[in-house]
Amino acid sequence: MSRTRPLLLETHEESTSISEGIWHPRHRRLTLGLILLISGPAFEGLAVATILPRIVANLGGLSLYGWSFSAYMLATILGLILAGDEADRKGPALPFIFGVSLFVLGLILAGTASSMLTFVVSRGVQGLGAGIIASVAYVCLGRGYPEQLKPQMIAILSSAWVVPGLVGPALAGIVADAVGWRWVFLGLVPVLPLATVLILPALKSLTPSTTSGSWNLQRLFAALGLVIGSGLTLAGLQAPSIPLALVLTLSGLTLGILSLHRILPDGTLKVKAGMPAAIATMGLLSLGFFGGDAFLPLTLISIRGQNTLIAGAALTAATLSWTAGSWIQAKLAPRKGRRLLVTAGLILIVLGLAGIASVLNPGIPVVVAIVSWGVAGLGMGLAYSTVSLVVLETAPPDQEGSATASMELASMLGSALGAGLGGAIIGVATARGSTPATGITVVDIIVIAITGIAILTAIRLPGQPKQTASLI
Repeated sequence: MSRTRPLLLETHEESTSISEGIWHPRHRRLTLGLILLISGPAFEGLAVATILPRIVANLGGLSLYGWSFSAYMLATILGLILAGDEADRKGPALPFIFGVSLFVLGLILAGTASSMLTFVVSRGVQGLGAGIIASVAYVCLGRGYPEQLKPQMIAILSSAWVVPGLVGPALAGIVADAVGWRWVFLGLVPVLPLATVLILPALKSLTPSTTSGSWNLQRLFAALGLVIGSGLTLAGLQAPSIPLALVLTLSGLTLGILSLHRILPDGTLKVKAGMPAAIATMGLLSLGFFGGDAFLPLTLISIRGQNTLIAGAALTAATLSWTAGSWIQAKLAPRKGRRLLVTAGLILIVLGLAGIASVLNPGIPVVVAIVSWGVAGLGMGLAYSTVSLVVLETAPPDQEGSATASMELASMLGSALGAGLGGAIIGVATARGSTPATGITVVDIIVIAITGIAILTAIRLPGQPKQTASLI
């Protein structure tokens, strides 16, 4: 008898939540706010990937090409940890304001950069703000919606990339051609402050966790160690002498691995079943996908001689298919196993990576890159969204901020290492007299292999969807 009434209440609440939906007045403002929260950085990220070859041609510094992505992503790690813990302790409103301010400052610095080094620094400032914004978004998702609406809301957030994906790359190319690449950044400056005014009341309504205490300084120092270690490793890969390369790389790996062990949930590096395996899989799939994505525009523009519109079309194809994959995930999540969905997505990513690698051959039509990257985007929509759902489903109560921060940390670390490692390989290849195409070929082979490893870690994910209480 004591168990029957809670089941009835839970079932009634779940039924009410489903009938309300994410656009019900109770959730509407938060839903709209989260969409705006994601759209600004989404547009900027797609724009940078499209116009970066033009920026390098203007400012010089091809050796820093990969760092334009890595600096952003490594700084994002700090933002994720800072905002995840703070949002658990005091709510998401204050971290959000701070994150938006940093992102806008980074846009201004990028738009006024006089050298490639300055541009890389500006990307780091943007990354710190973007990490805070992303962490706040997942805290809001985990705490602001019932379980039954979370798969749909994950798909909605992926859909926030649709408009930036449709117009972002092409618009960035048009702006860069018409008035200069700097206005791609400066033109975004008013957007996020406007979004802040619109959504701040919704963020203030989300209460802080009742179980979070003071700052976890050990976790913060571990995050700093991870960023420094990753930076040393990437710098070592591009060092001019072998002794210096060995010192930097070994020091960076040691510091990074020790820090990673402290900052991620127990069992992540051992791919323990459940949430640890999900976080490990997220890191590997991000390394594979974004390691290929970072150098696709370079392949199409600098090697195949295409314009920015063609490069943008490939990125747009991936963005749209990623959104489609996320919606497919939302439809299948209630009845299909998490392991199956993630594995299917990873296989599609492997096929897409193989397709863009083939375009390095001058005899392969350029349209193959657009189609292939659309296939990879579909795989990311399935895999990325499902892994995010696993983390939300298995996170301890009131610890959604820390859990999703760990997930996003793994994603950003994988993305940073993919772009940084690729940049180092291409830099070494060109320094030794080889063509950039040779370096990109090596990068594509590596990221395909890493995505294959992610398929193995996905075996440790849940085989069945999470069961909710019901009347029997």
